[in-house]
Amino acid sequence: MKAWVQRVAEASVDIDGARVAEIGKGYLILFGVTHTDTEAAADKLADRVVKLRIFEDENGKTNKSIGDVGGSVIVVSQFTLYADTEHGNRPGFSNAARPDVAIPLYERFVARLKAALGEAKVGTGRFGADMKVRLLNDGPFSVELKE
Repeated sequence: MKAWVQRVAEASVDIDGARVAEIGKGYLILFGVTHTDTEAAADKLADRVVKLRIFEDENGKTNKSIGDVGGSVIVVSQFTLYADTEHGNRPGFSNAARPDVAIPLYERFVARLKAALGEAKVGTGRFGADMKVRLLNDGPFSVELKE
């Protein structure tokens, strides 16, 4: 399981021309699942996201979490995080979990974030949809978390 966490000044997701999620300061998280991932891994990864300290404190040190700054989160499913680019010019995606495995884990990850941060602080895209994701990186500051 992977989460590509991007600190943003703002972010949004549109599907079929309609805005489905929009935040100001916070994280845009690209979330990927592989075959061997578990519910426990989803819970642990969500907890790590909540505790991640990549916002600056009053001294300019990255010492504050998403909760400390009152930030929000958008989670976007991203099977391409498990792309295999070792052979040729066309990525393979056999390392990404199929929807019957990935969707419940994605939903569990999102639910865990909502429980920690509050329902209104967590938005999502739609699993499998053609999404238009817009973000304004802050820093830029991006990190990969794995479980």
